[in-house]
Amino acid sequence: MPELAELLSIASEVLDSAAPRFVEGIGAPSAVEKGRNDFATELDLELERTISQRLGERTGIPVHGEEFGGPQLTSGTAWVLDPIDGTFNYSAGSPMCGMLLALVRDGVPVIGLTWLPVLGQRYAAVAGGPLLVNGTPVPPLEPMKMSTAMIGFGSFNLDGAGRIPGIFRFNLLGALSRLSGRQRMYGSTGIDLAYTASGILGGAVVFGHHPWDNAAGVALVRAAGGVVTDLLGRDWTIESGSVLAAAPGVHEELLDLIADTADRVRGEVEQ
Repeated sequence: MPELAELLSIASEVLDSAAPRFVEGIGAPSAVEKGRNDFATELDLELERTISQRLGERTGIPVHGEEFGGPQLTSGTAWVLDPIDGTFNYSAGSPMCGMLLALVRDGVPVIGLTWLPVLGQRYAAVAGGPLLVNGTPVPPLEPMKMSTAMIGFGSFNLDGAGRIPGIFRFNLLGALSRLSGRQRMYGSTGIDLAYTASGILGGAVVFGHHPWDNAAGVALVRAAGGVVTDLLGRDWTIESGSVLAAAPGVHEELLDLIADTADRVRGEVEQ
């Protein structure tokens, strides 16, 4: 199998070749309903087919995509692809959207690429770093404090139930606002994690669990020297139900805040 640097180069070329079509299709309407408040555009389907085919031809490695699935990811080697991250943004014409691609070996992301074609930004890394921003290596993340950092925060519905209820997310956002008045809700997990890796954000709170949303960004943050766990502080794996990614220092503060919020919500429920 080619070395990681060669695979990163190939993957970069494949995403570069798909970027013009990505930009051309921005504003595409919903084409496939995928569930409550979720949909795919025709460009999602087209780009996944195109990118998967090119990766398969050039690397011989199978692809697991958001729209069409693929091999299981806890063992073996596979690409993990989200052809359009931030689909609501993309369909609405917002530039806050991108293409996410990771190479996963036995459940561990060893390559990560986040392409934001409308913004002209490209984030890439292999395990061990460095993080590359538009092809240029950047210094590793320095320790930070949450009071001076912007924090990316996942979207939510206050009345939502599910794995991480909306009321917990709401209370966590409120608690976070007391310690940092700089929350950012970009509507794109890929942007939250890429911006954390590059130091634009001090950290990101991700409530989603899908590997195609998370794997690329996890690889980037780790390569940049950041800390990645789930919201309970457990090491992140491909099967984790959430992501907490941050610069050193900020991660510890966020973990404490999450634990305090969980205790408070639990106490309110029990009363």
